[in-house]
Amino acid sequence: MERSSNGGSGKPPVTESKAAWRDGAVTYFHLLFYIAISGGQIFFNKWVLSSKEINFPYPVALTLLHMVFSSVVCFAITKVFKIIKIEEGMTTDIYINSVIPIGAMFAMTLWLGNSAYLYISVAFAQMLKAIMPVAVFLLGAAFGLEEMSYKMLAIMSVISVGVIVASVGEITISWVGVVYQMGGVVAEALRLIFIEIFLKKKGVKLNLISMMYYVSPCSALCLFIPWLFLEKPKMDDSISWNFPPFTLFLNCLCTFVLNMSVFLVISRTSALTARVTGVVRDWSVVLLSAAIFADTQLTFINIVGYAIAIAGVVAYNNHKLKVKPQANPQQGDENKVSPGNPRDVEISMNSTKEAS
Repeated sequence: MERSSNGGSGKPPVTESKAAWRDGAVTYFHLLFYIAISGGQIFFNKWVLSSKEINFPYPVALTLLHMVFSSVVCFAITKVFKIIKIEEGMTTDIYINSVIPIGAMFAMTLWLGNSAYLYISVAFAQMLKAIMPVAVFLLGAAFGLEEMSYKMLAIMSVISVGVIVASVGEITISWVGVVYQMGGVVAEALRLIFIEIFLKKKGVKLNLISMMYYVSPCSALCLFIPWLFLEKPKMDDSISWNFPPFTLFLNCLCTFVLNMSVFLVISRTSALTARVTGVVRDWSVVLLSAAIFADTQLTFINIVGYAIAIAGVVAYNNHKLKVKPQANPQQGDENKVSPGNPRDVEISMNSTKEAS
């Protein structure tokens, strides 16, 4: 008589399949949660900045509050409750030459990106953000981090044409908002370049909490100076704005949770999955904003142009993810990231521009 493979119990071997199903369900939950919290935070910030109920048109102040909240939480996690240990290797020289430029560009990215919401719709802002790979590639080539090739130039051309077409289809375009958004794109591209230099040349490996622990206070200081001279006098003179403490706390908390969700997604899946999920998130934000906000009117040309740009972005991501494993064969399949890997810093910090 043939013995069953599960010890003769006669029960079907469903334990492994159930475990695989649960693991897959948890992974998809992380992905859906990231899409929801990331898109929701964009809408939340837009609502805070333009809502007639709150009337808080102060993007520098809002971003400053996010960075202060992040600094306090990171300090509490690492120094007070000691839940996570700060990675070693940070020196004064590295902080001055690397962390401060990253923090300054991060502050500039969030400041200009939030300011754009005062003049253009969320959907159009997302369309303009699609030009990011072009800025990163051109600045990377200028810093000697990227190599020019016909394939990359073709991809950059596709993205640029898509963004131009999407802009032509915009009905109520504000060039002030476009300048703010493109300035934020350039600042974000510089921040990513500085992070790559920081990781490659300095050789410092930091997880997300460690990076936020060092960068957030620096960004807060960089934002405090323009807030003090540009927005504080307006806030003192205005009596119309009202930022309820609970709404303020919830907005800052959502920003921090978003950063954590990025870390969990990358740790559980891969860089490829995170990038693909980001594309899905961008499309969701564009379509939902048309249904939520009155200042968003999508045209056929908008959608066609954005589709062209996204096709170029997907091609760019696919090319970069194929090149990087060849440079380092010891990396895992699909460029998978472990919680202590320095690539956590690059990808997770890349996503925080949507957080604030």
